[in-house]
Amino acid sequence: MRKLKIGMLLFPDMTILDFTGPYDVFVKAPCFEVVLLGETTAPFKVEGGLMVQPTVALADSPQLDILFVPGGKGINQLLTNRTLLDFLRRQALGAKYITSVCTGALVLAAAGLLQGYKATTHWRSLDLLRMLGVEVVEERVVKDRNRITGGGVTAGIDFGLTLTAMIGGEELARIVQLQLEYNPAPPFRAGSPHTAGTPVLQATRELTKLMLEKRRAIIRELLEKQGMPVAPEQ
Repeated sequence: MRKLKIGMLLFPDMTILDFTGPYDVFVKAPCFEVVLLGETTAPFKVEGGLMVQPTVALADSPQLDILFVPGGKGINQLLTNRTLLDFLRRQALGAKYITSVCTGALVLAAAGLLQGYKATTHWRSLDLLRMLGVEVVEERVVKDRNRITGGGVTAGIDFGLTLTAMIGGEELARIVQLQLEYNPAPPFRAGSPHTAGTPVLQATRELTKLMLEKRRAIIRELLEKQGMPVAPEQ
C-alpha cells in the first residue's frame, strides 16, 4: 500500500488536541506519511503555552494527498492570511482529500474549499460556518465526497479513525482504536450543548462570547471584501 502524504497544519494558538488526536491515529496507521506544516519551521506556542515546531515550511511542501487543518484561537489570523489560503487552494487542486477538525473548517471555508459541500465544526462555531455559505451538519464526523470534517476538539480522534478506515480499511482502524484504548466513558454528560444543561451551557457561551464576536467580525469583513453575501445566522 502506498502511503498517502497527509499535511497537518500547525500554527500559533491552535488547540493542541485538535492536532494530536488525529496525529496519534495517523502515526499508528501504516497507510499515512505525516508531514508537519507551518508557515516557517520556527517553533511557536499553541494554546496554553506548549511549544511546537513544524518540520516543513509551506513554501517547501510537496504535493500532498491529504490536507488537514485543526482549529483553535489562532484561526482568527488564518482567516485573512493570504499566503496560507493560497497554499490551501493550490494544494487542493491535487489533493485526494480536504479535511479539518473543529474550527479548522472555517479556514477551509475562507479558502473557498467547502462551498457546495456539507461540513461540521465546533458547536460554538456552526453559525460562523453557515455565514461562510457552507451547508452545516451537526455531527461528530461529516463526509461529503472528498471533504471530511470533524466536530470540536475530541472529535478529532473519531475523524482520524474514520479517515483511516477509508484509506486503510476498517480492520486497520479498529486495530489503531484498540492501540489507543479509545473507549470513551466520560464522567459527565456535558460534552454536547444538547446534554450539558442550561447553567453549564450559559456559562460556556459567556466564556467564549468575546472570542466569537471577534471571529464573526473578521468573517463579515472578509465576505464584504469579496463581495459575497453574508448568509443569515440561525
